[in-house]
Amino acid sequence: MNTDRFELPIAIIPEDIDVHGHVNNVVYVRWIQEAAVAHWRALATPEQQASVSWVVVRHEIDYKRAARPDDSIIATTWVGEAISATFERFTEILRSSDHKVLVKARTLWCPISASTGKPVRVGRDMRARFSAARDDQAAG
Repeated sequence: MNTDRFELPIAIIPEDIDVHGHVNNVVYVRWIQEAAVAHWRALATPEQQASVSWVVVRHEIDYKRAARPDDSIIATTWVGEAISATFERFTEILRSSDHKVLVKARTLWCPISASTGKPVRVGRDMRARFSAARDDQAAG
């Protein structure tokens, strides 16, 4: 099983800052998605990338601390359980200077066929590559 963490450095741009002088909460959702996509592209085979796409079915986000315009950010993500047609993904957004957690998130992703847009079950190879799979529910 591969449950290793994947890190993505993130630069804060002026448009990320809201009227309160910190990163807007909606921006964190974008960063969570960017980290997931980067992880997928880094580990998935070309065949997997051509045949499977992903949609979010649930976000749970805890906002812990604010990010400011001059902060450097790291998104860390990893996949938890893969059950039936959903993959559980965790993400932490950290401030680089002190590694304080700014955001913790749990997202459920559903794999879909890149050609039909319909949900698909993925094989053991993908589950082994990305998640702490529950083999009793894995598709072969």
